[in-house]
Amino acid sequence: MSSTGRAGRPKASSRETLAEAACELFLERGYDGTSVADITQRAGVSRSSFFNYFTSKSDVLWSGIDERIDQALDSLQALGDDAGGDAVREILVRIVRGFEPDPLALALRNAAAMGLREELVRDTGLRHARLSSGIADAAIASGIDVIRADILGSAHATAVLSSLRVWAEQGAGRGTPETVLLDALGTIHDLPWGV
Repeated sequence: MSSTGRAGRPKASSRETLAEAACELFLERGYDGTSVADITQRAGVSRSSFFNYFTSKSDVLWSGIDERIDQALDSLQALGDDAGGDAVREILVRIVRGFEPDPLALALRNAAAMGLREELVRDTGLRHARLSSGIADAAIASGIDVIRADILGSAHATAVLSSLRVWAEQGAGRGTPETVLLDALGTIHDLPWGV
């Protein structure tokens, strides 16, 4: 059941409305110049509605990719000692497959205008650490030594996150993040999964 707004158009969900309002404000005022109260006022929802969907202002940007990373980490863990390079890379490709332009893509493309460069570097680092650790754990479970596993984890996590950034910066209409990631994974071919 969806409610309708003006002219009989379906009203967007509060989550989408909040994300759109946040992105507009980040472009107008910059990230640091925008508060949660500003976002909720622009979206026409209560502060509690914001926190039903997001844990913080930063979460508006990252929630979509965070869900995909969480799913990937679960899938990596489920591989157990059957983890192999092809299986791991397929899980990583699923993170970006079908990724549509969203608040993160807009932020990556407009980082300077939104005043988000430092925020994106820090928050990308957090996602990199989580993903890298999950990939390294899968490598260790398959019998790879710890140092090599850490290197594999870091390289593959970098490929995923860098691919999203490059795809967004190029403009979402120029290919898919999956294509960019497959090219990136090709650049680390000298780090084979095997022992």
